[in-house]
Amino acid sequence: MNKFIRGLFALVLSFNAISPLNAEYLYKDEVISNTKLAQDVETMGKELHEKTGIALRLVVIKELDNNQTIVDYEKNLVQNFNEPTILLTFSEMNQKVDILARPESLYKYFDRKQVLSPTATGLQAFFMAVFFSSSYDDFKENATNYGGTIIPILAEKAKGEDIINKYSVALFNGYADIAEQVASSKNVKLDSAIGNSNRYTIEILKILFYSFILYVIYKYIKIKFDLKKKRNEEK
Repeated sequence: MNKFIRGLFALVLSFNAISPLNAEYLYKDEVISNTKLAQDVETMGKELHEKTGIALRLVVIKELDNNQTIVDYEKNLVQNFNEPTILLTFSEMNQKVDILARPESLYKYFDRKQVLSPTATGLQAFFMAVFFSSSYDDFKENATNYGGTIIPILAEKAKGEDIINKYSVALFNGYADIAEQVASSKNVKLDSAIGNSNRYTIEILKILFYSFILYVIYKYIKIKFDLKKKRNEEK
């Protein structure tokens, strides 16, 4: 499984050649230091800004200050920009990711809840709702909250250098999702859109999740069968 995940990271990170540049739309990066990520974010962010007037910036920090929330951090940071701005922010040590838009009218151009959903698929959301909902209202909320393009990837297990690769894939996946939604809402097309690449990543996550569910069902049935067989032998 780990080899498969490493292969996924390598595939997603190899779409374009690596070249050094000063990235404007990767506004801050204290963790990843991936030239390829900076290049892709810069290309897509620049095109989105030129065609829509909206600046989508990725912010990656090591850790929030004591007692500071990620929303407070974003509210302070967004004051530095006069143009319409969307911030996608990730704090590694706090394991927090958030999206803030100013002015707030920018939220109508993309689905913040969908992008930040902890589940990638409807079936996954249904199972999560069954196991973790405390009320019927919670169940309805959890069962309809899916399509996440960041958190499901961040939740994948990784070790060593694969952790940084995972961050790169997850954050660019979410960045591209927001950019493409904004562009679509503005009736423009991004030449830098990843389109199918984004869908391939989510499809692989679906396969991994469904495989896990089938394994759990198999183990449950096997345990029930073994217990029944043991009781029959004891009679």
